[in-house]
Amino acid sequence: MGLFTRETETAPCTVRVSHKFEELSAHVRLNNGAIIHPGDEVLVQGPPVMAPFGEVVSEDRTATITRASGLERLWTRLTGDFEFIELCEFSFTEEVRL
Repeated sequence: MGLFTRETETAPCTVRVSHKFEELSAHVRLNNGAIIHPGDEVLVQGPPVMAPFGEVVSEDRTATITRASGLERLWTRLTGDFEFIELCEFSFTEEVRL
């Protein structure tokens, strides 16, 4: 991995989509044990996986992993905490503000 270059690789994966009342989720498992690092991008090939209401659908696909360059990985690590803190800046209250 270079400081400015990005590399790509493919990996077999399993896509699992749940469309139930108690769970609405989509997960991708890389079947070759590839590890995703900060800044990496994963693109699952093929049409969207659609699950009818009340069902869970699993499909085997191929994923393209674009590895972040060394500089992108460093930037993601340095700024990632700030983005997380931004997500946490909320509160719940019972009083109504007008």
